[in-house]
Amino acid sequence: MTHDTQPPVLTYLLQPRRPALVLPTGACDSHVHVFGPAAAFPYAASRGFTPVDAGKETLFALHRQMGISRCVIVQSAVHGFDNRVVEDAIAAGGGHYLGVALVPAAVSDAELLRLAEAGFSGVRFNFMKHLTASASVEDIVALTPRLAAVGMHLQVHFESSLVHSLAPMLRQSAVPVVIDHMGRVDATLGADHPDFAALEQLVRSDERFYIKVSGIDRIDPAPPYAHGIALARRLVATAPDRCLWGTDWPHPNHTHVPDDGQLVDSLTEIASTPAALQALLVNNPQKLYGFSATGATAPVL
Repeated sequence: MTHDTQPPVLTYLLQPRRPALVLPTGACDSHVHVFGPAAAFPYAASRGFTPVDAGKETLFALHRQMGISRCVIVQSAVHGFDNRVVEDAIAAGGGHYLGVALVPAAVSDAELLRLAEAGFSGVRFNFMKHLTASASVEDIVALTPRLAAVGMHLQVHFESSLVHSLAPMLRQSAVPVVIDHMGRVDATLGADHPDFAALEQLVRSDERFYIKVSGIDRIDPAPPYAHGIALARRLVATAPDRCLWGTDWPHPNHTHVPDDGQLVDSLTEIASTPAALQALLVNNPQKLYGFSATGATAPVL
């Protein structure tokens, strides 16, 4: 697939507003991506779109503005299995930034160990229509003992309807499983919809499952994202010690451009007590990802 004639897609606000909410020391943005710069880190030929460069310097500046001091960068399909762009950002982050890699299910043990030593704490697999599925769930679960050997977890991104078929297999994982973006449910259908009910039951009943209450702007079509906030708040109440939060900056493959300051301020409703906010942003990411740095500010390049 060629993208030479397609204009780059702008996916983030150049000047998001500063949030009113003051985040706790050590707050973690558990889901972002970095794109390029393409001259240093070329985009994959198989990508579905061409983004505007959104490199580590822009990400670090955003986090300083938002009061975020830790982060997990998720490798994007825009860069494919070439994880160097995330590895570069991790190295620049001084222990404050870790990563989640994209790999084939047949990845070698040597490469998994190399990634783990470079600061990658997990690997991600997609089951989304707009992204090419790289492996079967059976092959992915078969990989998990090898992930356990290097201290990695499994992260999965799937269409909401797939929760019913994927859950039985994912329960066999040898490592913790992180579910992206609240399982991509349609928040306007409410908490009683079978997809959300199955997702909530999975998280409630099996302590190996974590869930990212990121993406209120993906599962709810427009600000102020009241439906998305309601489901996120419910999940935080269901599994207060296994929920994670992230901005999803720079918001690829989106229907609109959300304001990251507004997403941060939504945390006042998602985790409405100091204890809940501390768990969501500090304690839970520390437990899962194992950050070693304790500084209160994002790195300055």
